[in-house]
Amino acid sequence: MTPIISVKNLVKRFGRDGREITAVDNLSFDIQGGTITGLLGPNGAGKTTTIQMILDLIAPTSGSIHIFGLDMRHNRQEILGKVNFSSPYVSLPSNLKVWENLYTFARLYGVRDIKGKIDELADFFAIRDLLPRMTSGLSTGQLTRLNLTKALLNDPKLLLLDEPTASLDPDIADRTRKLLVRIKNERGLTMLYTSHNMEEIEEICDRVIFISKGKLRDDGRPKELVAKYGRKDLNEVFLTIAREGTETAHG
Repeated sequence: MTPIISVKNLVKRFGRDGREITAVDNLSFDIQGGTITGLLGPNGAGKTTTIQMILDLIAPTSGSIHIFGLDMRHNRQEILGKVNFSSPYVSLPSNLKVWENLYTFARLYGVRDIKGKIDELADFFAIRDLLPRMTSGLSTGQLTRLNLTKALLNDPKLLLLDEPTASLDPDIADRTRKLLVRIKNERGLTMLYTSHNMEEIEEICDRVIFISKGKLRDDGRPKELVAKYGRKDLNEVFLTIAREGTETAHG
């Protein structure tokens, strides 16, 4: 089966203060369809840079990215029409009403039945009562639901989520996780998910990929990695990998 995402020997170098920094260092991984995969690592590990390259926001120094079996360099428009992204750190225009934001993005995505799609997702994420409100007046949890609604307007086949539950209270975070699992199960949606909350990752991710200093450290199912490293939970695995230097641990 062709992977939804196939990253091969990906490298990204930046010049800074007269020296070169390698943010992503010969990274390779595949992600299969209909799964939630956690992309994990400490701050500065290269997660955001990797996501930016997958979204074609920055160009790799070398290596390749194939999405839906297509080379991103030569099929950008076709690929991005089936992809979307959500992050609490990316702000929607605050001077627009909620429905205006959704309408604007729906037009940008080329959604045909804009009203029908907004109505469907507003019910799904329970934000119908928010539609006439100004975006600037929304709480953090409401903004998270709005961002997720925006990210599903184009019926993506691939959704990239950057810490989607960050800063949410436990109740809203739990509701958000359950919604994401429901979406995966009902729509067969593939998700690449970053978070520093390892309990959350263990709850919803089918597989996790650990990177550190731009390199792949390990990957597998959460329970398999906990057993492999002989640790109590995924949080302890994270700490082990983050602290172990440049070599992949084997237990």
